[in-house]
Amino acid sequence: MVRRYSMLQSSICDLGHILNVNNTDDDDIQREIKNLFIRTNMFPLRFSKCSPRVKCVLFRTYCLCFYDLALWKQYSATILNKFTACYKKCVKKFFGYCRMDSMTGILLDLSLPTVNTILHNQRILFIEHCTNSNNDLVRFLNSVGL
Repeated sequence: MVRRYSMLQSSICDLGHILNVNNTDDDDIQREIKNLFIRTNMFPLRFSKCSPRVKCVLFRTYCLCFYDLALWKQYSATILNKFTACYKKCVKKFFGYCRMDSMTGILLDLSLPTVNTILHNQRILFIEHCTNSNNDLVRFLNSVGL
């Protein structure tokens, strides 16, 4: 099935990724921001009495599962800054840190990655999956250089 854009519709969601007519990933990043806030606001009430180690496992499992982060290519600096600020707020709220606490110290204490590390690792994993794929189409696209 081929999807076509209409003049009234500026974006569509296909396989969980938001595609828009101006070929930027800003809408998809905004969707991830919303989802990250939803996921992290749900857990402090349910798991407030857990140890920091258990909370860290929960956070890594449920809050750092970004579906299509490796596909983000064209986005504005503003939206990436919003995503970074969202990540920082969610970490602080989830683990009960004060607003004024150092984010670097928090991430080091919890052994959590920064946003730039998450982006980098997801892109590297995506490239490795594409180059080691058994899919004929993906191998052909790699050989052509796409």
